[in-house]
Amino acid sequence: MADCYIGIDSGTQSTKALVIDGASGRVLGSAARKYDLIAGLPTGHMEQAPQDWIDAIQQTIPEALKTAQVSPEEIRAIGVSGQQHGFVPLDAAGEVIRPAKLWCDTSTQAQCEQLISGMGGLDALIRTTGNGMPPGFTASKILWMKENEPDHFRRLAHCLLPHDYINYWLTGIMAMEPGDASGTALLDVRTRQWAEQVMRLIDPRIPSLFPPLRASHEVLGPLRPEAAQALGLPGSVLVSAGGGDNMMGAIGTGNTRPGVVTCSLGTSGTIYACSDQPIVDPQGEIAAFCDSTGRWLPLLCTMNVTVATEYIKELFGLDNRTLTSAAEAVPPGAEGLLLLPYFEGERTPNIPDGTGVLLGWRRQTNTPGHFARAAIEGATLGLNYGLNRMRKLGITPTEVRLTGGGSQNRLWRQIAADVFEAETVCLETAEGAALGAALQAVWAFENRAGHAGRSIEQITDDLVRTDEATRCHPRPEHQAVYRAGQALHDEASRALRDEFFLHHRTAL
Repeated sequence: MADCYIGIDSGTQSTKALVIDGASGRVLGSAARKYDLIAGLPTGHMEQAPQDWIDAIQQTIPEALKTAQVSPEEIRAIGVSGQQHGFVPLDAAGEVIRPAKLWCDTSTQAQCEQLISGMGGLDALIRTTGNGMPPGFTASKILWMKENEPDHFRRLAHCLLPHDYINYWLTGIMAMEPGDASGTALLDVRTRQWAEQVMRLIDPRIPSLFPPLRASHEVLGPLRPEAAQALGLPGSVLVSAGGGDNMMGAIGTGNTRPGVVTCSLGTSGTIYACSDQPIVDPQGEIAAFCDSTGRWLPLLCTMNVTVATEYIKELFGLDNRTLTSAAEAVPPGAEGLLLLPYFEGERTPNIPDGTGVLLGWRRQTNTPGHFARAAIEGATLGLNYGLNRMRKLGITPTEVRLTGGGSQNRLWRQIAADVFEAETVCLETAEGAALGAALQAVWAFENRAGHAGRSIEQITDDLVRTDEATRCHPRPEHQAVYRAGQALHDEASRALRDEFFLHHRTAL
């Protein structure tokens, strides 16, 4: 009988479940279910019913087991990856009080400013927790409830994050782990302890509403009988601590030791690295997260990556193949056509009023190929702005592991290697967060009480496989072009920040 494990990735748009063989890491089966945000809310409010996540799990796990042709008795443990930062409020009976406000909810800017001011400014907050307080993080959502929904706030007895709520449904145990907890803006990331001073700014009783912190390698507990029955699994199946999607994505891409960097080329983009010590950015541009292996996960997020190429495809009537071939016909640097891809505003650097800007648009560059190449290069230079900030904070990338839709583009992989000045490579398994959750479950099961199994580094070395056919090496002959392009990109971004604000006030 094989030892098999389940990884769950509960995201904003869908839940995915996969079953892996713990000996080989091979994905045996998977399933997914989509769901929606709650419609009709005011601008900036992004909410979801936690029951949607539970319904999706009850559908996807049995389906994944069926496609894997695995007996339920072969499942040893489950790991959960969840969207970060969301606020799931529970009453004293453990029932959800209201829909969860999600990471993408921007309705709490006033509460962020109030909490930052209460701490004595951003510098003081970063000294206390290691992070700033953007609206996406959890803390301001709790204050928003207190100020806008006092009846709900009076009922509030427990504060959980999305993956914590799923773990609670699975096991009946309320707990948090440091990786996901570091995205609340309420954790001192240096010590992995709650920053109670910040908590009490929200309300004096907030410290008592958060569950205990559990180490990332620990088993949370076995399935409770009702969950086991609903999923068709034995009650002996264990549940690991789980974590946020970025933390699980790091495990799923083998990013468990310094030097490896993960870069997601999706609609938005993220770059994160593994560090043996906390990386705190005094400027607050790089998020100072803990990871879910006992280390730290400095992370940057940009809001506009494949959105840039999607706009170009729409503008010129291209598909992925014709966009790539058109861009490949244009030399590096797109003959001076440079894109600042701030279509939806930008998070890193923090330019909420930003828009897309083209420099160097002239007759020579007025072709689909130039626009296509400028889109890929501009989005990558935007990510490299943050990667260079990481370098200044002590991160030295030796290999960048690419995920997301953009990583499927052969030209984009090479441009990323050239711009990042590091080798890039994709993974054999695309579902990094779900795989990471399953691998954390392997780690927890093998090292449960009374047992001494593999380290998480050994597990990822054994079970995470790169797709060597996708590996790209930086080309020295293109470094001068992209270094000059990076300098111009950074300077144009700085120079236009006041103009973005003025444009937003007068034109939008």
